[in-house]
Amino acid sequence: MGLIKAATAAIGSTLHDQWKDYIKCEDLGNDILMKKVSTPNGIISKDSAIQVSPGQIAVIFESGKIVDATAEEGIYTFDQSSSPTFFAGQFGDVFKEMWTRFVYNGGVSKEQAVFYINAKEILDNKFGTPAPIPFQDWSHPIPNQMTGTMTPLRVEVKCFGKYTFKISDPATFMSKIAGTADEFRKDDIVEQMRSEVIGSFQKVLNELGNSVHKTPVLELPSATDTIKSIMDEKVFDQPIRDRGISLVGFVVESVTLDDESEKKIDNYELSSNSFMQQGTLTGAYANAVQDAANNANGAANGMIGVGMMNMASGGMIGGVAQGAFQNKGTTAADLNGGAQAQGDAPAQGGSKFCPECGTATNGAKFCPNCGKQL
Repeated sequence: MGLIKAATAAIGSTLHDQWKDYIKCEDLGNDILMKKVSTPNGIISKDSAIQVSPGQIAVIFESGKIVDATAEEGIYTFDQSSSPTFFAGQFGDVFKEMWTRFVYNGGVSKEQAVFYINAKEILDNKFGTPAPIPFQDWSHPIPNQMTGTMTPLRVEVKCFGKYTFKISDPATFMSKIAGTADEFRKDDIVEQMRSEVIGSFQKVLNELGNSVHKTPVLELPSATDTIKSIMDEKVFDQPIRDRGISLVGFVVESVTLDDESEKKIDNYELSSNSFMQQGTLTGAYANAVQDAANNANGAANGMIGVGMMNMASGGMIGGVAQGAFQNKGTTAADLNGGAQAQGDAPAQGGSKFCPECGTATNGAKFCPNCGKQL
């Protein structure tokens, strides 16, 4: 027995009455994943019509097993004498496998129904990390002086976002979770899926924070494609796939650092800025000291500027001046002292000498030997 697609003309109201039963399911929306539809007596008579709307999968169930299924929209005639037709479209291989392996034991001897499965993408499923998740942030590296390498800053983050999913294997979906319930809703599984999505996302974060990807923590919301790619590549969502469901979309809407992590980043930024400012100021300070030491006549003026720089820096780099002068062979003080000693030399001996003949003058205004005016 199976489904035979009705002619297009038969869909009109004129021939509608030729079918003994007309089975259809209203739009399943975003909340109903599967719904059972049958006749009042639970028997689908020969030549009954079964309507399949866009975004629906129709699974014909009889006496504890699946006898036919289709995901191609249209109207079908139920023929008990025909073999399965499997007008399945994208689910062709799945339905053929379903035919051979999906059997419910202990079913009623004669019970027929159509299970309509929602084939659309199920939207607006929110997730959020209940507790902060550790993340290695390479945008704030810490140098390791012992090894000469960089280590990422460890932070704790909370992430919030949304994901979408769809039923990719109707047979697995029915056998693992939906069964033959009259109605199976998204609310029946969404909490379990949310926990598994968070678990998968945490594994993805570990990948994003490794030395290969080095994704900055504050850029996680823009890494949507990478997150989904890693999840598919590593099959982190395997528990969800095992139920015949696949994740389609995954979006991180916001990333929040905990208080301790915010302090770490703030201190990191302050330390980096302070280090850069000190490095620039120290270089300028050293240059000023060097210029002052090389210029004996302008040493006093140069050191006034150096002193002002030292006060502006809070004394952090004041020791540079001392080192600069200690490293010079001749200092400004040496030069001034030398000049004073040279001018005082005649006074130390108590005598002056004639520049003409060299005779001691003993402070006279004229040389007693040659008469040279002194």
